[in-house]
Amino acid sequence: MRSEQSRLLEIARLEKQKAKPKINGYLAYFIFLISLIYITDEIASQIGTLMKTEIANDLMARFGESSVGALDIISFIAIPFQALSIFYKPLSDRFGRKLFLVVNTLGMSLGMLLIALTHSFAPYIIGAVIILFFVPHDMQVVYIMESAPPKHRAKIYSSIKCIATLGVMLVPLFRRLLMHSAAQWRVVYLVPAVIGLVSSFIALLFARETDAFLDARLAALREPIRVSDAPRQSSQKSGFFAGLRFALRHRQLRWVFIATALCNFGVIITMHYQVVLSYGYASHYTQAGTYTDLQQALEAVSTGPVTSALFLFPVGSAFAQLFVGYAADAWGRKKSAVFMTALVLISFLAFVFGASRALPPALVGIFCGMAVGGFWGVSDIEIILTSESAPTHLRSSVLSAQFLPFGVGYAAAYAVGLPLITHFGNTAVPVVTLAIAVPGMAASLAVLAAKVRETKGTDLDTVTGLEWDA
Repeated sequence: MRSEQSRLLEIARLEKQKAKPKINGYLAYFIFLISLIYITDEIASQIGTLMKTEIANDLMARFGESSVGALDIISFIAIPFQALSIFYKPLSDRFGRKLFLVVNTLGMSLGMLLIALTHSFAPYIIGAVIILFFVPHDMQVVYIMESAPPKHRAKIYSSIKCIATLGVMLVPLFRRLLMHSAAQWRVVYLVPAVIGLVSSFIALLFARETDAFLDARLAALREPIRVSDAPRQSSQKSGFFAGLRFALRHRQLRWVFIATALCNFGVIITMHYQVVLSYGYASHYTQAGTYTDLQQALEAVSTGPVTSALFLFPVGSAFAQLFVGYAADAWGRKKSAVFMTALVLISFLAFVFGASRALPPALVGIFCGMAVGGFWGVSDIEIILTSESAPTHLRSSVLSAQFLPFGVGYAAAYAVGLPLITHFGNTAVPVVTLAIAVPGMAASLAVLAAKVRETKGTDLDTVTGLEWDA
């Protein structure tokens, strides 16, 4: 049990942080700092997919035509390590947001650096697992949710994410400048790793703890613990299980979690879009007689139309994610979720068609970005719904518990998609993706429309999570 002296010391430390005045133009400074960290997060989460065909071809000798499926198996290996995150993220409800903002950014950067500087398969697996562990925590999102004015919360969030998504253009830029052949894919990881290391150092020096966390933590520390208060005090505990219990006991969060699980069948769209690009263009050129075999065509399109399309991928993705924030503030969370789900499905169909017909890479890249960015936009709305439906002292814990429904959808997409792709080969990826993503996202849409209440304008300092139980 915490001693009285240590409790008083922590109160003094947190009060000192709270009393520290904000510099002039703090909001602009905040947006710059979080954008820099978000760029690192977006690159770390996207770079493996943006390089997937090249990485898969490196494994071709070991795994044959099922090389993309082999990479999916590597991602599957990371799931037990990702499961540990359910105990990791809630620690920020106890120790603060800043520490984990720095550690997460540092971890993602070191994972990319390990992949960049090594040339054997085992370090790639280790680096990929490290990245996959740190990417989902999104502490920068908690920062935005707890620091942005409620009236403009979704707009500021989507604007910062738009900037971060445009930062993903660095990956195709490095492909063009540094990757002179498909075999040189590792060098593309190097510069983003360095950017991430610098970002984590800047966050360590200049990030400020969120006022919402400081207020909630100080309130908990100042509240005397008496035997008669034991039941009430136990409800204030944080952690994955505390967050999960709270979510399942309250109507709003329970239905948001169900919608999250269903929506994340669509995560398969985000896993294979670069493969769809590569095989779409390569198959078209092979059938047209431009190249004599598929492997020769894949090598050619890797540094040609695929890289060109990937330059515009962040533009389409950024547009979709910027739009969803403004729509969520203007129309409400539910209506924007409906629109974005439709956008995902239409854009993905246009993207698959465009790649298979070798349409202009810029157009195909924009459709690809809108499909992937639209999916993450829907996921972002679900995160906002969760953030705005949970009390501050449990917000990070409930967001951590949201990994469970995310994992259910993720695992289901793997369980169905991986055997099909392994059996039918990489050329079956577009059909398999549509067959899994469409039903799940449609069901999620129905749940959001029928069961989830609007949270627009919620005051995150006073919300209890009980408001929607009546």
